[in-house]
Amino acid sequence: MVAGMRFITPPLFRTALLALAVALASTTSRAETTKLELEGARAEVYKTASGDDLYLYFFEPEGHDPAKDKRPAIVFFFGGGWNGGTPTQFEQHSRYLAKRGMIGICADYRVQSRQKTSPRECVADGKSAVRFIRANAERLGIDPDRLAAGGGSAGGHVAATTGFCDGLDDPADANPKVSSKPNALVLFNPVYDNGPTGYGNSRVTEWFPQISPAHNISKDDPPTIVFLGTKDSLIPVATAEKFKADMDAVGVKSVLHLYEGQAHGFFNEAKGGTENFLDTLKKMDTFLVETGFLSGSADEAAMKAVSKPKSNARPKAKP
Repeated sequence: MVAGMRFITPPLFRTALLALAVALASTTSRAETTKLELEGARAEVYKTASGDDLYLYFFEPEGHDPAKDKRPAIVFFFGGGWNGGTPTQFEQHSRYLAKRGMIGICADYRVQSRQKTSPRECVADGKSAVRFIRANAERLGIDPDRLAAGGGSAGGHVAATTGFCDGLDDPADANPKVSSKPNALVLFNPVYDNGPTGYGNSRVTEWFPQISPAHNISKDDPPTIVFLGTKDSLIPVATAEKFKADMDAVGVKSVLHLYEGQAHGFFNEAKGGTENFLDTLKKMDTFLVETGFLSGSADEAAMKAVSKPKSNARPKAKP
């Protein structure tokens, strides 16, 4: 183009460019969550948000009859820094608990990479999931007073907020008067301190301290078990120990298992090894027995049945 001359876009071309820009924008912002096909699992939509259906995947005990049964249940939330992740992270845990007579549920929720959302929406979805299960407990054959929540990393944060943090609900929830507080928490290297020196503070400043479980401990909170590696680069051991001390101070059951030398995410079998996976699974079972969700002893055969060992997984560390 000659200097000083201005290129004038023809009207039809400008219209086409605008249409293309709108199409590209809608494509990049479109929610990408889709329904998963998980063998033996039953899927239900618990809410629609950001233009997407969000599913719960139910792993039910063999012969479960909702018309007659009133079983304990747990809903798991996947990790991924509030940015991504998949509900299948806790599929093994859910399958095992189903063999123990409990209903294991894997939840999907909105994340930044798919719905361009903040941690605030992650928390709102977690509360919606717990509320949906409790509101539909009779239809699902679930005991509404034995409903636990669990998760890992950011999913551990989502689960913990349902137990410790009041408010932060989705105003569009269909059952706003139903409690979203679970009766127990199972947390794997959870992001539960979002203070100035904790994880993700810059992303939750607008809602801090309300959104930080460690800053909202009270005597009406649910019993909690926490698994953490001593070499976790995101969650310091001191954070876990203070959390337990604060729980003890208000008289709420708190169990902390530290795994020497293990890094963030060690409880995942593919990362931390089969022995670590089975050990955390067994300790989770013990905690659920102690809190009245299960009875009897852990089912060793069922644990091995859901195991998917990999030869390159890290060896077990001493808990």
